[in-house]
Amino acid sequence: MHELTRNCTKRPLFRAPSCNFVDRSLILTLKSLKITYDLWLCRVAYPLAGPYNATFQQPLISGRIGAANLAKNPYYMATPVRWKQPRRVATLDGRPDTPLRALALNLGQAARSALTEPFRLTVEHHKISLRRLPPTFDGLRVVQLSDIHHSRFTSRAQIERAVETANSLQPDIVALTGDYVSKEREYAAPCAELMGRLRARHGVFAVLGNHDHWTDAALITDLFRAEGITVLVNQGMRFEKAGAAFWLAGVDDTMVGLEDLPLALAGARQDELKLLLAHNPIILRRAARAGVDLVLSGHTHGGQVNLRSDRSEGGASERPRRRLVKGLANRGETQIYITRGLGTVVLPVRFGCPPEVSLLELRTA
Repeated sequence: MHELTRNCTKRPLFRAPSCNFVDRSLILTLKSLKITYDLWLCRVAYPLAGPYNATFQQPLISGRIGAANLAKNPYYMATPVRWKQPRRVATLDGRPDTPLRALALNLGQAARSALTEPFRLTVEHHKISLRRLPPTFDGLRVVQLSDIHHSRFTSRAQIERAVETANSLQPDIVALTGDYVSKEREYAAPCAELMGRLRARHGVFAVLGNHDHWTDAALITDLFRAEGITVLVNQGMRFEKAGAAFWLAGVDDTMVGLEDLPLALAGARQDELKLLLAHNPIILRRAARAGVDLVLSGHTHGGQVNLRSDRSEGGASERPRRRLVKGLANRGETQIYITRGLGTVVLPVRFGCPPEVSLLELRTA
């Protein structure tokens, strides 16, 4: 058999299915068509295609194959036609890069990032313009800490680092917005002692979260007050400086059904700025109806595991989040800032939302 024909018939065009339900006569017919097609390729299609290896014709004429063969077939191919299969690209370790292997590598990198991100403390600095903020308080620096969740998952060293970072920002007010422990009472006293190290020109103010109530709200309140922290339980106070003032209020947790916003705002003047501390951001609608200017909240952990990117500026094609989970937002004239917090719950992982210390600079609009 001619060498070209022999090499062309080595690799079948397709393999007949080996299923039991396929009729045997159909298989034989397909095999016959395959043989006919191979013969047509080798006898007709390839010779009519032109000189496949024109660069090799000179060595062939010199006598390696002989001019007699070229006279019989001027398009004689020195290199047999061979079917080439795409080979998998080998990785650095020598193993082929398969889709399953690539998926495993990506999952490994994501898991490594999720386990280390709880230790990547960040400082988020935002300037918030408030129409009713007195000029005397222009530039007031509020540092917010939330969702400490002191437990075996959030260590003492992590909290100490956050406290040191907060103090280095030289705040005028420190706002603590709940969830200081997860569920173990033995972590309440150490957490209160660490929060007592916070320093601010005009004091440290706190509200309770749902985890604090699920643990021991009375114990945590007493421990915090013993450290000199003002715990606001549906309470408010007038914050005064050089003849100017605003109303600072804090509500108990919404999830446990103890929130009382009207009581916290009782005594506030209608025309003065109202700053509200509330663990759960779900209070935003009621706060807007009550004329609150700024709400500071936590609770959401920023989602803790965030698989979608934030909406980019001008990204009209991307749908905005329907649920507030982090950052600055507003409802009418009422603004809210939701911190990602420090700790974790359920699993000691974060992804796409590292822990934060929030520095909020209040400016007169």
